[in-house]
Amino acid sequence: MMAGIEKISNWLLSILAGGAAFVFTLAGFVMLTGIDQQVAFSLLMGLFALLVVRAAAERPTREQAQAVAALVDRLLAVGRGDLASPAPPVLRARMPGLAAAVDGLFAQVRSSLDNFQTMAMYDPVTSLPNRVHFRREAERILTARQPSDRTALLFVDLDGFKEVNDRLGHAQGDQVLVMVANRLRVVLKAETEAGTLTPPLLARLAGDEFTLLLPNVGGPEEAERIAGRALEALSQPFRNAGQSTYMGASIGVALCPTHGADLTTLMKAADIAMYHAKGSGRSRVCLYNAALAKASEERSGTERALRSALERNELGLVFEPQICLRTGSALGAEALVKWRREGRKPQLLDRSIEVPEDSGLVLEIGDWSLGAVGEALAGWDPLSNLRISLPVRPRQLDCRDFFARLGESLDRFGGGPWPLELLLTKGAVLRCDEQQVADLFRLRARGVTVALDDFGAGASSLARIRQLPVGRVRLGLSLVADIDASETSRTIVSALIHLIHGLGCQAVAKGIERPEQLEVLRAVGCDVVQGPLCGQPMGEAEFGRWSAALTQPRRLARAS
Repeated sequence: MMAGIEKISNWLLSILAGGAAFVFTLAGFVMLTGIDQQVAFSLLMGLFALLVVRAAAERPTREQAQAVAALVDRLLAVGRGDLASPAPPVLRARMPGLAAAVDGLFAQVRSSLDNFQTMAMYDPVTSLPNRVHFRREAERILTARQPSDRTALLFVDLDGFKEVNDRLGHAQGDQVLVMVANRLRVVLKAETEAGTLTPPLLARLAGDEFTLLLPNVGGPEEAERIAGRALEALSQPFRNAGQSTYMGASIGVALCPTHGADLTTLMKAADIAMYHAKGSGRSRVCLYNAALAKASEERSGTERALRSALERNELGLVFEPQICLRTGSALGAEALVKWRREGRKPQLLDRSIEVPEDSGLVLEIGDWSLGAVGEALAGWDPLSNLRISLPVRPRQLDCRDFFARLGESLDRFGGGPWPLELLLTKGAVLRCDEQQVADLFRLRARGVTVALDDFGAGASSLARIRQLPVGRVRLGLSLVADIDASETSRTIVSALIHLIHGLGCQAVAKGIERPEQLEVLRAVGCDVVQGPLCGQPMGEAEFGRWSAALTQPRRLARAS
């Protein structure tokens, strides 16, 4: 009814506008005598009539006005967080095209927000909750737990993932991470379906670190059992890109409320336990306890003191002689860092004091060692044929400017050849990329040689040794410790020495303390020895005098 009335009123308005235009035009013709004035006035009246008719035709109806008002109210509801409600019914009835556009727009906004939420709360590689999501959910779980409930937090750190990532590439490394996440999911699903576990929270914190929050575990034994299952799953080979990759993991376990009632304290406890597991040989589970907390605090104190020692110039180089078993002559020495701490007995770093690989101190002390070795070589007698063996940590090689800084340090000695040997660990050898291998070959052209440390202790890649300019291979300390008393040790060392010679390298034994060890090593063909029996670590000047005298080496060579 109302719509009909509005249409009639629009027609009446148009008729009145037309009549008004006719009257005014007629009056203009009567009153105006010039033809040009009459034409101009006619055109003006025609435009006026057209505008009036247009306004009448476009005048909104009451229903259209209601639809627009409903749309405005819907848009204002967005400010209150309403993105789900559809377009108002009156808008859909009167303006269906506009209603469909509004619904499509809100659907796109909701989809975009969902994507942003996923990106902000989930790891894009494994689709597991990320650190932010984990903290939010873990705090909610811990807040809701009953006083009698026990909750376990597991920190999982993959062993050797960086080497895998460097060897296979980041794309394949991501695939390995996906497989890790899937294996952890399978372990937790099996425990949940067996009824032994309340639905847990699995997340990837960063890099190669994963966390598992296990609500309502039976106790520490139950938590360690589940951690053991996770370790077993991750110790199996990962088949990827046509290769089998072995990693394993170090897992730290902490319990709430025994080791902490809040998430921050619990995460710190699990982190300490995980680092203890990694430092104890990797691929194992460790439950947090007070002794670990004390050891962690002592380590932090030692790191602070070492940083202060660098500033106060309390570090110095000492040299442990290396002796040729065949001739008894001094071949050189291993450069060791001694900490002369005021009021305490001097200590050798990495022997009596272990500097953690994950600590930034590794790089700081490594940089200091490069400078100190450069200064030592600057005063070295080029005709002595003595060579300094410098231990290099894996994290030092990770620095892209390591070889450039090493070259700058050695330039003090002159243009070369440089009487330096880089002593690399197995981990450093395995993680060398193509550029680092090329840098090592370039250094060899300047006289720098490479030695591999701790051969035979754990996994060693023979193929990798052949790809690098390795000249000497040093046996693991544990292999020669009882070589004079164990037939098994003698057999193993003899086989390894023959293998080392087959690779075109010299065999080195360290930690020699007894003449009996020396005789066995000579019998099985070892080339170079070092340790307390050969000579204690000494200062540069003392080593120069000692090597010139050659009294002790001759005694070693004559022993039989």
